[in-house]
Amino acid sequence: MPPRPSEVPIITLTTDFGLTDAYVGQMKGVILGISPDARIVDITHEIRSQQIQQAAFLTQTAWPAFPQGTIHVAVVDPGVGTERRAILLQTDQGSFLGPDNGVLSAALPDDTRPATASVIPASGSLRVFELSNEVYMRQPTSATFHGRDIFAPAAAHLSIGLDPAELGSPLTELNALPPFRAARGEDGTMTGQVVHVDRYGNVVTDIRSADLPEGSFSIEVAGHSVPGPYRTFADLEGLGAIVGSSQFLGIAAPEGDAAKILEIDIGGPVRLRPRS
Repeated sequence: MPPRPSEVPIITLTTDFGLTDAYVGQMKGVILGISPDARIVDITHEIRSQQIQQAAFLTQTAWPAFPQGTIHVAVVDPGVGTERRAILLQTDQGSFLGPDNGVLSAALPDDTRPATASVIPASGSLRVFELSNEVYMRQPTSATFHGRDIFAPAAAHLSIGLDPAELGSPLTELNALPPFRAARGEDGTMTGQVVHVDRYGNVVTDIRSADLPEGSFSIEVAGHSVPGPYRTFADLEGLGAIVGSSQFLGIAAPEGDAAKILEIDIGGPVRLRPRS
Protein backbone atom coordinates (compact mmCIF):
# COMPACT_ATOMS: atom_id res chain seq x y z
CA MET A 1 0.00 0.00 0.00
CA PRO A 2 1.25 3.53 -0.74
CA PRO A 3 1.91 5.81 2.22
CA ARG A 4 -1.08 7.91 3.23
CA PRO A 5 -0.72 11.59 2.38
CA SER A 6 -0.92 13.92 5.35
CA GLU A 7 -4.09 15.98 5.92
CA VAL A 8 -2.46 18.95 4.25
CA PRO A 9 -0.51 17.45 1.32
CA ILE A 10 3.16 18.40 1.16
CA ILE A 11 5.00 18.58 -2.15
CA THR A 12 8.75 19.31 -2.20
CA LEU A 13 10.66 20.63 -5.19
CA THR A 14 14.34 20.14 -6.03
CA THR A 15 15.59 21.47 -9.36
CA ASP A 16 18.49 23.11 -11.18
CA PHE A 17 16.18 25.84 -12.50
CA GLY A 18 17.49 28.68 -10.31
CA LEU A 19 15.27 31.64 -9.43
CA THR A 20 16.17 34.04 -12.24
CA ASP A 21 13.53 32.64 -14.59
CA ALA A 22 9.84 31.81 -14.15
CA TYR A 23 10.26 28.03 -14.30
CA VAL A 24 9.78 27.31 -10.59
CA GLY A 25 6.82 29.66 -10.39
CA GLN A 26 5.15 27.93 -13.32
CA MET A 27 5.54 24.53 -11.65
CA LYS A 28 3.94 25.88 -8.48
CA GLY A 29 1.10 27.45 -10.47
CA VAL A 30 0.29 24.12 -12.13
CA ILE A 31 0.34 22.31 -8.77
CA LEU A 32 -1.93 24.86 -7.08
CA GLY A 33 -4.35 24.86 -10.00
CA ILE A 34 -4.97 21.16 -9.35
CA SER A 35 -4.35 20.96 -5.60
CA PRO A 36 -5.01 24.40 -4.10
CA ASP A 37 -4.46 23.19 -0.52
CA ALA A 38 -1.03 21.74 -1.23
CA ARG A 39 1.87 23.00 0.84
CA ILE A 40 4.83 23.41 -1.50
CA VAL A 41 8.31 23.32 0.03
CA ASP A 42 11.39 24.36 -1.93
CA ILE A 43 14.31 22.08 -1.06
CA THR A 44 16.60 23.94 -3.46
CA HIS A 45 16.59 25.28 -7.00
CA GLU A 46 20.34 25.90 -6.98
CA ILE A 47 21.54 22.45 -8.05
CA ARG A 48 24.45 22.91 -10.45
CA SER A 49 23.21 22.77 -14.01
CA GLN A 50 22.57 19.13 -15.00
CA GLN A 51 24.34 17.76 -11.87
CA ILE A 52 22.21 14.65 -11.34
CA GLN A 53 24.43 13.25 -8.60
CA GLN A 54 24.31 16.46 -6.55
CA ALA A 55 20.52 16.54 -6.85
CA ALA A 56 20.28 12.93 -5.67
CA PHE A 57 22.58 13.68 -2.72
CA LEU A 58 20.66 16.74 -1.54
CA THR A 59 17.31 15.01 -1.98
CA GLN A 60 18.64 12.08 0.06
CA THR A 61 19.70 14.37 2.90
CA ALA A 62 16.40 16.30 2.83
CA TRP A 63 13.56 13.81 2.55
CA PRO A 64 13.97 12.12 5.98
CA ALA A 65 13.05 15.46 7.61
CA PHE A 66 9.53 15.30 6.12
CA PRO A 67 6.41 13.46 7.32
CA GLN A 68 5.49 10.08 5.88
CA GLY A 69 3.42 10.51 2.74
CA THR A 70 5.24 13.60 1.47
CA ILE A 71 5.50 13.89 -2.31
CA HIS A 72 9.01 14.75 -3.53
CA VAL A 73 9.68 16.10 -7.03
CA ALA A 74 13.32 16.19 -8.24
CA VAL A 75 13.93 17.57 -11.71
CA VAL A 76 17.49 17.70 -13.01
CA ASP A 77 16.95 16.45 -16.49
CA PRO A 78 19.62 16.70 -19.22
CA GLY A 79 17.64 14.16 -21.27
CA VAL A 80 14.30 16.00 -21.23
CA GLY A 81 12.30 15.28 -24.38
CA THR A 82 14.30 12.18 -25.29
CA GLU A 83 13.34 8.53 -24.82
CA ARG A 84 14.25 8.68 -21.11
CA ARG A 85 11.21 7.86 -18.98
CA ALA A 86 9.38 10.06 -16.51
CA ILE A 87 8.71 7.96 -13.41
CA LEU A 88 7.09 7.75 -10.00
CA LEU A 89 8.70 5.78 -7.15
CA GLN A 90 6.52 4.87 -4.22
CA THR A 91 8.22 3.82 -1.00
CA ASP A 92 7.03 3.26 2.55
CA GLN A 93 7.98 6.86 3.33
CA GLY A 94 6.60 8.79 0.39
CA SER A 95 6.36 9.35 -3.33
CA PHE A 96 9.25 10.49 -5.53
CA LEU A 97 8.79 11.85 -9.05
CA GLY A 98 11.46 12.71 -11.60
CA PRO A 99 13.27 11.57 -14.72
CA ASP A 100 14.59 8.02 -14.84
CA ASN A 101 18.23 9.11 -14.87
CA GLY A 102 19.31 8.15 -11.35
CA VAL A 103 18.18 11.33 -9.58
CA LEU A 104 15.56 9.35 -7.63
CA SER A 105 18.25 7.05 -6.22
CA ALA A 106 17.77 9.27 -3.17
CA ALA A 107 14.71 7.19 -2.31
CA LEU A 108 16.43 3.79 -2.50
CA PRO A 109 18.05 1.83 0.34
CA ASP A 110 21.80 1.53 -0.02
CA ASP A 111 21.69 -2.25 -0.30
CA THR A 112 19.54 -2.05 -3.44
CA ARG A 113 21.77 0.45 -5.24
CA PRO A 114 24.44 -0.72 -7.73
CA ALA A 115 28.21 -0.45 -7.48
CA THR A 116 28.19 1.69 -10.63
CA ALA A 117 25.37 3.61 -12.28
CA SER A 118 23.12 1.07 -13.96
CA VAL A 119 19.60 -0.33 -14.30
CA ILE A 120 18.33 -2.23 -11.25
CA PRO A 121 15.13 -4.22 -10.62
CA ALA A 122 12.29 -2.65 -8.67
CA SER A 123 12.09 -4.97 -5.68
CA GLY A 124 10.66 -5.27 -2.20
CA SER A 125 8.05 -2.68 -1.25
CA LEU A 126 9.22 -0.28 -3.97
CA ARG A 127 6.60 0.44 -6.64
CA VAL A 128 7.58 2.17 -9.88
CA PHE A 129 5.29 3.66 -12.51
CA GLU A 130 5.95 5.39 -15.79
CA LEU A 131 4.21 8.75 -16.04
CA SER A 132 2.67 8.11 -19.44
CA ASN A 133 -1.05 8.89 -19.12
CA GLU A 134 -1.58 12.14 -21.03
CA VAL A 135 -4.85 12.75 -19.17
CA TYR A 136 -2.74 13.82 -16.18
CA MET A 137 -0.29 15.97 -18.16
CA ARG A 138 -0.56 19.67 -18.90
CA GLN A 139 -1.55 20.26 -22.51
CA PRO A 140 0.13 20.97 -24.79
CA THR A 141 3.05 19.11 -23.26
CA SER A 142 6.36 20.83 -23.96
CA ALA A 143 9.30 18.67 -25.05
CA THR A 144 11.62 20.93 -23.02
CA PHE A 145 9.73 21.49 -19.74
CA HIS A 146 8.53 18.23 -18.23
CA GLY A 147 8.89 19.76 -14.76
CA ARG A 148 5.86 21.93 -15.43
CA ASP A 149 3.92 19.71 -17.82
CA ILE A 150 4.44 16.16 -16.47
CA PHE A 151 5.97 16.08 -12.97
CA ALA A 152 4.08 19.01 -11.42
CA PRO A 153 0.59 17.84 -12.48
CA ALA A 154 1.35 14.23 -11.54
CA ALA A 155 2.45 15.32 -8.07
CA ALA A 156 -0.62 17.50 -7.68
CA HIS A 157 -3.00 14.71 -8.69
CA LEU A 158 -1.30 12.33 -6.25
CA SER A 159 -1.75 14.91 -3.49
CA ILE A 160 -5.53 14.89 -3.94
CA GLY A 161 -5.74 11.10 -3.79
CA LEU A 162 -5.25 9.81 -7.33
CA ASP A 163 -4.36 6.12 -7.52
CA PRO A 164 -0.74 6.01 -8.77
CA ALA A 165 -1.67 3.31 -11.26
CA GLU A 166 -3.77 5.90 -13.09
CA LEU A 167 -0.64 7.83 -14.02
CA GLY A 168 0.82 5.05 -16.15
CA SER A 169 2.02 1.49 -16.38
CA PRO A 170 4.03 -0.23 -13.62
CA LEU A 171 7.73 -0.74 -14.29
CA THR A 172 10.00 -3.54 -13.17
CA GLU A 173 13.30 -1.63 -13.34
CA LEU A 174 14.82 1.83 -13.04
CA ASN A 175 18.15 3.62 -13.33
CA ALA A 176 20.10 4.04 -10.09
CA LEU A 177 23.33 5.62 -8.88
CA PRO A 178 25.74 3.99 -6.43
CA PRO A 179 25.32 4.78 -2.72
CA PHE A 180 27.08 7.86 -1.43
CA ARG A 181 29.76 5.98 0.49
CA ALA A 182 33.54 6.15 0.19
CA ALA A 183 35.45 2.92 -0.41
CA ARG A 184 37.55 1.55 2.46
CA GLY A 185 40.88 -0.21 1.93
CA GLU A 186 42.34 -2.94 4.13
CA ASP A 187 44.67 -0.43 5.80
CA GLY A 188 41.72 1.78 6.80
CA THR A 189 42.35 4.32 4.06
CA MET A 190 39.13 5.64 2.54
CA THR A 191 38.81 6.89 -1.03
CA GLY A 192 35.88 9.07 -1.98
CA GLN A 193 34.85 12.28 -3.66
CA VAL A 194 33.27 15.68 -3.15
CA VAL A 195 29.49 15.45 -3.57
CA HIS A 196 28.45 19.00 -2.67
CA VAL A 197 29.81 22.47 -1.90
CA ASP A 198 27.43 24.52 0.22
CA ARG A 199 26.90 28.29 0.11
CA TYR A 200 29.51 28.81 2.82
CA GLY A 201 32.16 27.02 0.76
CA ASN A 202 32.13 23.94 2.98
CA VAL A 203 33.22 20.88 1.02
CA VAL A 204 30.96 17.87 1.61
CA THR A 205 32.38 14.42 0.88
CA ASP A 206 30.81 10.98 0.57
CA ILE A 207 32.70 9.77 3.67
CA ARG A 208 30.08 8.87 6.26
CA SER A 209 30.49 9.54 9.95
CA ALA A 210 29.59 5.90 10.69
CA ASP A 211 32.62 4.77 8.70
CA LEU A 212 35.22 7.03 10.32
CA PRO A 213 38.16 5.41 12.10
CA GLU A 214 38.62 5.87 15.81
CA GLY A 215 40.99 8.66 16.72
CA SER A 216 42.46 11.29 14.45
CA PHE A 217 42.93 11.21 10.70
CA SER A 218 43.91 13.42 7.81
CA ILE A 219 42.13 14.12 4.54
CA GLU A 220 44.25 14.43 1.43
CA VAL A 221 42.55 16.73 -1.03
CA ALA A 222 43.89 18.91 -3.86
CA GLY A 223 47.45 18.63 -2.58
CA HIS A 224 46.53 19.58 0.99
CA SER A 225 46.55 17.46 4.13
CA VAL A 226 43.54 18.48 6.24
CA PRO A 227 43.37 17.34 9.89
CA GLY A 228 40.33 15.97 11.71
CA PRO A 229 38.03 15.37 13.26
CA TYR A 230 36.75 18.62 14.77
CA ARG A 231 33.44 18.78 16.65
CA THR A 232 32.31 22.34 15.85
CA PHE A 233 33.23 25.10 13.42
CA ALA A 234 34.42 27.17 16.37
CA ASP A 235 37.11 24.55 17.08
CA LEU A 236 38.77 25.11 13.71
CA GLU A 237 42.02 27.05 13.53
CA GLY A 238 42.53 26.46 9.82
CA LEU A 239 41.22 24.02 7.26
CA GLY A 240 39.73 21.06 9.12
CA ALA A 241 37.49 18.03 8.71
CA ILE A 242 34.15 18.09 10.52
CA VAL A 243 31.03 15.89 10.41
CA GLY A 244 28.09 17.91 9.12
CA SER A 245 24.43 17.74 10.07
CA SER A 246 23.74 15.12 7.39
CA GLN A 247 26.40 12.84 8.92
CA PHE A 248 28.82 13.13 6.03
CA LEU A 249 32.37 14.37 6.53
CA GLY A 250 33.08 17.87 5.30
CA ILE A 251 36.01 20.25 5.12
CA ALA A 252 35.59 23.78 6.42
CA ALA A 253 37.67 26.88 7.02
CA PRO A 254 36.98 29.34 9.86
CA GLU A 255 35.36 32.45 8.38
CA GLY A 256 36.56 31.29 4.95
CA ASP A 257 35.60 29.38 1.82
CA ALA A 258 37.22 25.94 1.96
CA ALA A 259 36.35 25.09 -1.64
CA LYS A 260 38.10 28.20 -2.93
CA ILE A 261 41.12 27.68 -0.69
CA LEU A 262 41.44 24.09 -1.88
CA GLU A 263 40.47 24.92 -5.47
CA ILE A 264 38.22 21.87 -5.54
CA ASP A 265 34.67 21.25 -6.71
CA ILE A 266 32.05 18.53 -6.98
CA GLY A 267 33.59 15.28 -8.20
CA GLY A 268 37.04 16.08 -6.85
CA PRO A 269 38.83 13.10 -5.23
CA VAL A 270 39.45 12.86 -1.48
CA ARG A 271 41.41 10.32 0.57
CA LEU A 272 41.22 9.74 4.32
CA ARG A 273 44.21 8.29 6.16
CA PRO A 274 44.00 7.22 9.80
CA ARG A 275 46.74 8.52 12.09
CA SER A 276 48.43 6.03 14.35
